[in-house]
Amino acid sequence: MSHGPRSGLAAVSSALLAMSRHLEVRDVLKTIVASARELLDARYAALGVPDDHGGFAQFVVDGVSDEQWKAIGPLPRQHGILAAMLREAGPERLADVRKDPRFEGWPKAHPDLADFLGLPIRDGDEVIGALFLANKNCPKPEGGCGFTEDDEELLGILAQHAAIALTNARLYERSRELTIAEERSRLAHELHDAVSQKLFSLRLTAQAATALIDRDPSRAKGELQQVAALAAEAVDELRAAVVELRPAALDEDGLVATLRTQIQVLDRAHTARVTFVGRGVKALPAAQEEAVLRVAQEALHNALRHSGAGRVDVTLDRRGGGAVLRVTDDGSGFDPGAVRRAGRHLGLVSMRDRASGAGGTLTVESAPGKGTTIEMEVPGG
Repeated sequence: MSHGPRSGLAAVSSALLAMSRHLEVRDVLKTIVASARELLDARYAALGVPDDHGGFAQFVVDGVSDEQWKAIGPLPRQHGILAAMLREAGPERLADVRKDPRFEGWPKAHPDLADFLGLPIRDGDEVIGALFLANKNCPKPEGGCGFTEDDEELLGILAQHAAIALTNARLYERSRELTIAEERSRLAHELHDAVSQKLFSLRLTAQAATALIDRDPSRAKGELQQVAALAAEAVDELRAAVVELRPAALDEDGLVATLRTQIQVLDRAHTARVTFVGRGVKALPAAQEEAVLRVAQEALHNALRHSGAGRVDVTLDRRGGGAVLRVTDDGSGFDPGAVRRAGRHLGLVSMRDRASGAGGTLTVESAPGKGTTIEMEVPGG
């Protein structure tokens, strides 16, 4: 390490602490890649987590701009050097990756890689990822590799700690998913029991009122009043259940972090680029945070499932004491008026109801071939 052993040790320590600080898998992957590139002074770094279908479930890069990454196209497949690291589970240090017989090329927009250092990330006998660096920022020996044996050893240490951090993050996410699933199952049973009882009572009382309406109007009136009271109780039960069903992540992480996490998942799951930016938003009342989250989810669903968008951008900005959510896509767009006339709402009615119920407003801007922007504003507490 060029800055001496003391500063080198401090840099390694900082990298390892950064890895262990995050609990979300995506954040852990990004930290590993950024730490490796900085420590080994490389131009590019990447980490791929393989799936079971010959591709990568997740692939994180550092040293490549968002524009470059979008131009490169779909995630790589498990072939060439990447496949070798996953299969053979050993380090790869090459003077020029392009001259290796396993090299199979890359997309036109891909940066040109030369010297290369890569190795698998292992959890016991299982290979859970492939970490590699390219283009060391140093003079290269004639026909040699810029990466050294010391670099390889250091990357091996990082990979061992990366395996621990990645495994812990996966366990955390699975644990949280199980907790949420169990809680929702419990609430579903409670909701079913409570509402079923109210609806059964409503049905019996309405039948009694029907039988009495001709021969005893006064008693029928009393039964109908009871119907109204039971209906009001059922509504209260439903409202209480909806409050309890508020997404757990909102209570734990807040609106901005919850949106960022969900959008990162969507970005990985779809070919479209999905981005999120949150600026200066303070905590909002619970009902407003949930309404904003639900509208964002509905708008994202429409953009990713129906519009054919290649890019969807989500922003959440502070406005006064409240916030403004904006979901913009470059998809096929539509004529809002024609959608209303055809009776197809694309969730617009639901989104407007949610915005209105939270004291906010919703606007929709779209036209055929011009993409769509959904904007929701809430006033805050």
